[in-house]
Amino acid sequence: MTRSEAKREFKARVYSWAERLDVSVNWLGVRDMKNKWASCSTNGNLNFNSELLGLDDELQDYVIVHELLHFSVPNHGKLWKSLMTAHLGDYRQLERQMSVVLRE
Repeated sequence: MTRSEAKREFKARVYSWAERLDVSVNWLGVRDMKNKWASCSTNGNLNFNSELLGLDDELQDYVIVHELLHFSVPNHGKLWKSLMTAHLGDYRQLERQMSVVLRE
């Protein structure tokens, strides 16, 4: 799969999750980022690290859902954690996997 195909597939995955979570994405970018996996703004803009394109679907989903939930819940409090669990199950296990990926 080419990089542009992987990017297109990833973006479709983001929009699919956005629909499931009933949030609106104003703008979506996938680019090289040095220090984080993703970022979002209050006006619906999302940026994802292009390194995500090489990860398993479930790890991509972890980052996608993490960011999309911030449109509704701006922190990592009880509600956010509850929603992460509702949508991804044991998201903490995915969180641990992502921290391993960061160290590689």
